[in-house]
Amino acid sequence: MDGTPHVVGDVMTYTVVSVGRDASFKEIVRLMGEWRVSALPVVEGEDRVVGVVSEADLLCKEEFRDGDPDRYTQLRRLRDIEKAGGLLARDLMTSPALSVRADTTLAQAARTMARARVKRLPVVDALGRLEGIVSRADLLKVFLRADESIAEEVRRDVVAHLFPLSAAEVRVDVHDGVVTLAGRVRDTSLVPVAARLVRAVEGVVDVEFELTHPGKTSEGAGRP
Repeated sequence: MDGTPHVVGDVMTYTVVSVGRDASFKEIVRLMGEWRVSALPVVEGEDRVVGVVSEADLLCKEEFRDGDPDRYTQLRRLRDIEKAGGLLARDLMTSPALSVRADTTLAQAARTMARARVKRLPVVDALGRLEGIVSRADLLKVFLRADESIAEEVRRDVVAHLFPLSAAEVRVDVHDGVVTLAGRVRDTSLVPVAARLVRAVEGVVDVEFELTHPGKTSEGAGRP
């Protein structure tokens, strides 16, 4: 799968702006505007990531501007209230920073972002030093993969292994990332396994089947 992104290092942005612990509120806002980003890594020493300050962190100051929160809100959102009074990155950042390594798979990075509900993640080396940043948009680049490249991998790594005796009778078509497997296979019970393996191929949007057992016309057809 030459040239196809597999891991964060294939899609991440290597040029990334960061701030130190003592960066001021206004400096952070200015840098976000200049670089058109929604979050900045906070580093110390030799670019070791110690936190991340995001738009959400900064907006706490606006949210709690008009008055003191009630007791329930104070108990539930103590950290946000503290950030509302913050003046420097050290006071505003979320720490420890949620980060990934360059060799993290795109699927793992996507799950991390989804679970944490963040838009981007710092990419660090084994010592926690900043190497770059990966965003949701970066992870979506995998879906730009050419249909024929997807088809070749499905034929080689899925069909040839699961259906070795029927591989010549299985046609693999891909259109806009949707894979269709059509033809005859000796064991249609393997269709659910094929579905899982095909969906794991980078760039696949969905998979459909039109597979039948020799002598039958409809078994295995559809979307598992």
